Amino acid sequence: MEIDKRIQFNSDGKLIHFLNIEGLSKDQIIEILDIAENFIETSNKKNKNLENKTVASLFFEPSTRTKTTFELASKKLSADFINIDIANSSTLKGESIIDMIKTLEAMSCDMFVVRHSISGTPHFIAKEVGEKISVINAGDGIHAHPTQAMLDMFTIRKYKNKFEGLSVAIVGDILHSRVAKSLITSLTTLNVKNINVIGPKILMPENLDTLKVNYHENLETGISKCDVVIMLRLQKERMHEALISTDDYYQNYGLTKKKLQSAAKDVIVMHPGPINRGIEIDSEVADGKNSVILDQVTSGISIRMAIMTLIIKNRA
Repeated sequence: MEIDKRIQFNSDGKLIHFLNIEGLSKDQIIEILDIAENFIETSNKKNKNLENKTVASLFFEPSTRTKTTFELASKKLSADFINIDIANSSTLKGESIIDMIKTLEAMSCDMFVVRHSISGTPHFIAKEVGEKISVINAGDGIHAHPTQAMLDMFTIRKYKNKFEGLSVAIVGDILHSRVAKSLITSLTTLNVKNINVIGPKILMPENLDTLKVNYHENLETGISKCDVVIMLRLQKERMHEALISTDDYYQNYGLTKKKLQSAAKDVIVMHPGPINRGIEIDSEVADGKNSVILDQVTSGISIRMAIMTLIIKNRA
């Protein structure tokens, strides 16, 4: 499916959908982070930014963390939230996705939050919806996970106060990770000095040479003196079991306290979740003083509130 990166903007260049990081300027990313910062400061207060708006959750692929944070974000913004039971929906009885979308449009929905195993599905839906409806990509295939990248940028800024001059390492299954692709685009746009990607060659994309990253096959070399280390989930459901041994993976790429000593002393360790403990990361590190993994989850609510607020405002 061909993905049109321009579809998320209106004729004035304002965001009306949130589908991918590509195409966003540095200023647009910073604006979202700043709006999210305001929500953190007023986290105990419910606001009315989405009052009388209806948000529909269309998760064709399971996710607890992302789905829950979108629901919480919607309710904090005073929106009505519809949780569509995809497993028992008419799409499994022959109804097309577009038929479902048009039915929900007739119910006066204002926003669709879409997660799908096929890359490009949220973009396809954004092309088909009415002109007053916004679509947010909550993860599509191996293409992108833009809201996860945004909450990761928020977390990095919180602990490092800047992006310029940082060295960031992304470790693991780059090939199958939609998070990694959105992360690399975000970090590049924000002028991060050095982006290292680390993992076995078999889990690297063919277009690695076109990305503004440095590839390292050795973990400790790749995270050496890095300010931020982002561990990725091994995408076992997207690969053949024989592709890589989890025991070998842990031996070479599992982040342990000893290996982490190669990074900067004040390094922060991140993970988009869910964590495969004992495969990608030791519990001693995941729960240790350098870990900000739970903070990422907390940031997810404010970031998603910010994105929803911005695109609804741009629709006005």
